Amino acid sequence: MATRSPASFFLTFEGIDGAGKSSHLESARAHFAGEGRTVLMTREPGGTALAEALRQMILHDSMDSLTEVLLIFAARRDHLVHVIEPALRRGEVVICDRFTDSTFAYQGAGRGFDLTILRELERWIQGSLQPDLTVWFDLDPRVAAARLADARAPDRFEAEQLAFFDRVRAGYADRAAAHPARFRRIDASGTREQIGSQLQALLTGPFRPV
Repeated sequence: MATRSPASFFLTFEGIDGAGKSSHLESARAHFAGEGRTVLMTREPGGTALAEALRQMILHDSMDSLTEVLLIFAARRDHLVHVIEPALRRGEVVICDRFTDSTFAYQGAGRGFDLTILRELERWIQGSLQPDLTVWFDLDPRVAAARLADARAPDRFEAEQLAFFDRVRAGYADRAAAHPARFRRIDASGTREQIGSQLQALLTGPFRPV
């Protein structure tokens, strides 16, 4: 990407389905808006008309793991080119619900897709761009499944077995260990208020190690 503004900040939320991360996006937006920052809220897969169309395919259509990975990175490329990178060049705060760490956790660890290929696609699609801060909402998949049980009809990821989410959780742990400078773990097992307090402490204080 072209040089991003030094005033920009790229924040991503990660975690297994049911961890509750999406419930706290608004509080993060309010935090930065309260500092007078311009905040862009977005998500993956998604964020553009093309990427949202691909999202529906990824979440609901049957496909093999390679097709899934290629669609995810195609959506990400369009999202980066048309939404994320321009906002970072303008000096904005970008808050994204999921990014490439989800691909390594879900497709890599969960599906067993070749991590070497994922790393090459990551380099090819986004170059050196990484979030400045990744907040990982960590939760036992059994607790997450109980939270989702009555929430809505599951998509094809949410419908996976617990063993899949155990692997995804382990994938996030591996990703956090590989990128300790930007990853911060939040214990997502408590109440919404307790989780919100952890997030607020993280955003208002120095970034703590995992």
